[in-house]
Amino acid sequence: MEYMLIFTETAAEFAKRQDPDQAPVYWGAWSAYCNALVESGIMVSGAGLQPPETATTVRIRDGQRHVHDGPYAESKEMLGGFFVIEVPDLDVALEWAARAPSASCGSTEVRPVLPPMNRD
Repeated sequence: MEYMLIFTETAAEFAKRQDPDQAPVYWGAWSAYCNALVESGIMVSGAGLQPPETATTVRIRDGQRHVHDGPYAESKEMLGGFFVIEVPDLDVALEWAARAPSASCGSTEVRPVLPPMNRD
């Protein structure tokens, strides 16, 4: 079964990405985690994301498009990236979620991936 692991981080964690003193530890932890996923053979896809201030949010209201720079909603945790993994069950997905660096400072959400839609 495929599960998406959705990683959220605090603003302080995002800042570590660019801090010369903290970046090696931050990226080292994520590199080790990504390598473990790949080596286990469960990685389907995934990517990290640029910081939330690079986002653009689009909403349609009353037929009009509204575009907002940056994240639309303020929150304590922001989306940092995701992976889709293929594992036997939720328990295994939760084990991998707990190993993510974001689990100790933000969160790792686990969601089953819907099967492909029938295009007939």
